[in-house]
Amino acid sequence: MFTGIVTGLGRVTAHQPIGDGQRITVACGDWPLDDIAIGDSIMHSGCCLTIVEKGAGVLRSDVTAHTLSVVTGLGVGALVNLEKSLTLADKLGGHLVTGHVDATGLVTKWQNLAESFSVRRWKCRRIWARFIAQKGSVTVSRVSLTVNAVDDVATGTRFQINVIPHLFRSPISAN
Repeated sequence: MFTGIVTGLGRVTAHQPIGDGQRITVACGDWPLDDIAIGDSIMHSGCCLTIVEKGAGVLRSDVTAHTLSVVTGLGVGALVNLEKSLTLADKLGGHLVTGHVDATGLVTKWQNLAESFSVRRWKCRRIWARFIAQKGSVTVSRVSLTVNAVDDVATGTRFQINVIPHLFRSPISAN
């Protein structure tokens, strides 16, 4: 389990074919890796991946073809948000997030407000609508956020979230 609160930033530096998927290498910069062991779960831009190798400042994970079909932002050169999994002693500062990516969506309207940025029409397929509730949480663009409104339409479901300037101005939002 994770909180959806980013604690580090890495960059995907390599892909190596492995089975039907890829082994990805993430350079973690100055993000501390001392307490990460082989087999640990690390959130990579909203997706829980198991660490299969660890080197000086880098982590490697195997990503299946299925995961690659529903996750975006893991290409070589991409910036990835990083978060270590929770322990029972950790402060829960965000939402409980599993790190299981179920689908991608489409932003259809983005509005710059005075104190935040509103994604007013994040659109997803109707099959996922039952999991999106007003005042519930959803992990979007690698961050766990609160759903402000939900609207079912003929082509799917639209929901609204707000992104505070701190998150929007980070290098992560440019990805």
